Amino acid sequence: MSIRMCPDDLAWEQAEVTSEKWLEQFLEVDNLRPIAEFILTHNRGDADEFAILRKGSYNISLRLKYPNSAAVIRLSQPGAVMFPEEKIVNEVAVMRFIADQTSIPVPFILHSGSKDECPLNFSPFIIMDYIPHETKMYAALNRPECPKDERGVLNPDIDEEKLEFLYGQLAGVLLQLSKAVFPCIGSLSQVDDFTWEVTRRSLSMNMNELVRVGGLPRSKIPNKIFGTSSSYIEALAELNMSHLVYQRNDSIESADDCRRKFLARHLFRKLAREKKLTNSSLENGPFKMWCDDLRPANVLLDKGLRITGVIDWEFTYAAPAEFSFAPPWWLLIEQPEHWENGIEDWEKLFEPCLKTFIRAMTSQEDAAIQQGILQESQRLSGHMQASWDSGDFWIVYALLHSFAFDEIYWKKIDPRFFTTVENPEEAWKERLDLLNESEKEEMEMLVTRKLEQMKTRVLSWDPDEYTVEFREKIRKMMQEQSSAPGR
Repeated sequence: MSIRMCPDDLAWEQAEVTSEKWLEQFLEVDNLRPIAEFILTHNRGDADEFAILRKGSYNISLRLKYPNSAAVIRLSQPGAVMFPEEKIVNEVAVMRFIADQTSIPVPFILHSGSKDECPLNFSPFIIMDYIPHETKMYAALNRPECPKDERGVLNPDIDEEKLEFLYGQLAGVLLQLSKAVFPCIGSLSQVDDFTWEVTRRSLSMNMNELVRVGGLPRSKIPNKIFGTSSSYIEALAELNMSHLVYQRNDSIESADDCRRKFLARHLFRKLAREKKLTNSSLENGPFKMWCDDLRPANVLLDKGLRITGVIDWEFTYAAPAEFSFAPPWWLLIEQPEHWENGIEDWEKLFEPCLKTFIRAMTSQEDAAIQQGILQESQRLSGHMQASWDSGDFWIVYALLHSFAFDEIYWKKIDPRFFTTVENPEEAWKERLDLLNESEKEEMEMLVTRKLEQMKTRVLSWDPDEYTVEFREKIRKMMQEQSSAPGR
């Protein structure tokens, strides 16, 4: 029995097909030409080359080169982004905030707009300066022989001095982000040239994925600003329960698997409601700038392996301080739930890397304090070590990675808050006694529903209107091809 919850394969297939078909449009010159001309209206000059720069998880970027510079237009992919307009608005506000309030190098935004403003109505977009770079931090940390189509892993033979140098630079980025504080939890808006405020809900990468491949209706994503850490954590715990309830396919393997997953989410939600998952001293903020997607793959380096730019800020928002106080999971590049030899082995290898990172972070803090740009109370290193030592790291990780929730809960969270059991894999059976009769009835009703759903595989998916629109376009194209003469 797999502990982790798998994505809905039918939704995954629809999402991937939609994205792939949409990306095929950029192989046609007639589609590229109006985009290039559009960039020129916002960044004039004698351009000499226009081509696809890269295809990411959520966007496609195209670069228009000039003799001494370049501009990039980044378009959101239908099938990948479930809140495209909201994502762009959030990212633009964050990037402008970072450019104004920190020294973190981010692309300068030339223009942004909605799908209706985009050439050929492709998608919402951002036009920005291209940041020259030699490589990415991901490549500098990854094992040299790793094929491009395989998941990366920290090079076990990397020089310790090089590792500390690279870690230190990203530690400096995290320090600057953590200095930005806000009175509530949510996404930023620019009020005037020098003022930003939290005015909208937070939109996280995990929320996008729950809608994209987790069967969650978009209406179930929290749609408000939060004033306390515990209320936001409780909302995220509720989101994990909704995920189990709404994912139509591949969410359970059996009746007992359903019970185990229900229990994990129910007990975790109960802990959240009792405010046992948060620090009371951090309850009312201030809340800190947090980026779900800040990782080595989004950090650009020059030949000397120094940061020249940090990109992809779409899932960034003011969040509970506990998020910033947790050490970054990406120290090994790979996530714990995907680690080939299991979470325990990941943890064993993570600890020495964390020591290196904390040392690099402390060095960055010492330098910033000597320069007068950081106060002693703004250090992160001690908080990160405490988060790891206490297990708070795993709580934050479970909140931000719903598909990994079950494994993290049973291996790292349940033993911390409840009595230890002889066989951890059977812990859920002993936890049944923690449910009252009404809760047991609720669980069994869900089991019955889920078992019925397993008998038929039906697509239950609530993507954004642009994804729906493009899927309809694909359907019509396929109908026309099948009805064409000679078919």
